Amino acid sequence: MTMDSAPARHTGQGGTGPADGITGITGTTTTGGAGATSTATSAATSTATGTAVGVGVGVTAVRRSVTAIHPPRGPKADRARATVRPRRVRRRDGIAPLLAADAFAAAATVAALPGAELPLGAAAPLALALVALHAQAGLYRPRLAPSALLELPALAGRAAALWCAAAAVLAAAAPGDALGWSALLGAVCVQVVLACAGRGAVNQFRRRTRARRPASALVVGPGAGASAVAAALHGRPEYGLRPVGLADTGPEGEGAAGVPVLATHEDIRRAVIQNSVRHAVFTRPPEADERTASLVRLFHDHGCRLWLADPAGTAKVTGMRVAQPADQLWGYAVQPLLPRPARLAERYAKRVIDSSLAAIALLAAAPVMGACAFAVRISDGPGVIFRQERVGLYGRPFTLLKFRTLRADAHESATRWTVAGDCRMSPIGSFLRKSSLDELPQLWNVVRGDMSLVGPRPERPFFVAKFSSVHPGYEARHRMPVGITGLAQINGLRGDTSIEDRARFDNHYIDTWSLWQDLWILARTAASFFRFRLGGS
Repeated sequence: MTMDSAPARHTGQGGTGPADGITGITGTTTTGGAGATSTATSAATSTATGTAVGVGVGVTAVRRSVTAIHPPRGPKADRARATVRPRRVRRRDGIAPLLAADAFAAAATVAALPGAELPLGAAAPLALALVALHAQAGLYRPRLAPSALLELPALAGRAAALWCAAAAVLAAAAPGDALGWSALLGAVCVQVVLACAGRGAVNQFRRRTRARRPASALVVGPGAGASAVAAALHGRPEYGLRPVGLADTGPEGEGAAGVPVLATHEDIRRAVIQNSVRHAVFTRPPEADERTASLVRLFHDHGCRLWLADPAGTAKVTGMRVAQPADQLWGYAVQPLLPRPARLAERYAKRVIDSSLAAIALLAAAPVMGACAFAVRISDGPGVIFRQERVGLYGRPFTLLKFRTLRADAHESATRWTVAGDCRMSPIGSFLRKSSLDELPQLWNVVRGDMSLVGPRPERPFFVAKFSSVHPGYEARHRMPVGITGLAQINGLRGDTSIEDRARFDNHYIDTWSLWQDLWILARTAASFFRFRLGGS
């Protein structure tokens, strides 16, 4: 399997990767030793005690070696902050009314066919097929200025495809009752008219509701562009967004239309809570700078819907699917920022696939794992399994399992970059690392739900805190379950490679996630494993 196991050096390009067993909290730890017991202080003690010891020992180690990693001073020495699970918010602009309008259009079209050429029992499957086609076309994505007339080409195309398929199935099942060309054309026209009228009525009702009860929103961006967007929202209540603050508007700190300027992260957080903010409008891509990117997690944790408005007309978002037809906010191009996977059904499908494949893999690999455990026990003594704390989904810590690859009495300082090629590593441990067989116990982490088969590789709390403060976007990796292998690993980003590049690949994987992509990554991983091209962990 393609794993990110070998540690990477922290270079100017951001390449860093830790060695086995280094927790980054205590000064000296057991590298791959039984139970990963700390020699400076017990790993089971409180986090505060471990952090204090880590600072003291880390400073001493810096004086001994210019390449030593020292724990950050101040608040950044704390362990990685656990992310709050995103709060689910009941929204007034859900997709249920649009689903009902589309289903009604399909059912009414079946009932309106002359001579009952299609049985009424076909209304339900046709309605489900129509909803699936509209979802594939993005016709249920959120919009600030929806228009049924702008959606007319998409509605007509899907209606034609649906009824051509229905006519083909009917002709194959009952040739005597096949739909004629006139009935087929009439069905398409009736459904398009009904769907367009129903969606228009839903949109009109929503516009009136939004104008009467606008939702609180924050505008995020620098300079006059953010002020212009806030002024547009303030003066056009039909969009349903009431700006309650301007975040990061630049050094001049001037608001728009009486909207207060929020200068600090704490001010923004307080405004989100006190004003029950439900929308955040960015005026440039969130990844444009570190401060803007850090707000995405805050809004996500509080259940806010994210939008990207482009007051300059030049913003380009990579890894995001642009809604079609295009949406606008008083002439400014706008699109929803939809994290992937965004739907619970997709998360559940991924979880089912992960648990099923991991359980099958555990059974299939049981003889190999037994042989590995026996070899480690004979070669290096007791303590076959190595346990280490890693950071998972939403920043929650979990215990990662691996086969031990260093002798039980081998200890490594927290300032040591890597244990790859260490002379104290036994031949069995070296073989397990090079073949990535030491990662097999992580299949149990997948079955338990700590990890996924495919996802960003998990890291230790100390390094998560360190990299998050250095590389914008690194913290955003934790919006997806961590995995045994990932897009970065199959592209060769394992071992002594750039952390910045890994974070970029991981976030691209999350933004473009699909079940097919997971299967493709697993196939690439299996091919690499059987070719034995993997490095150490």
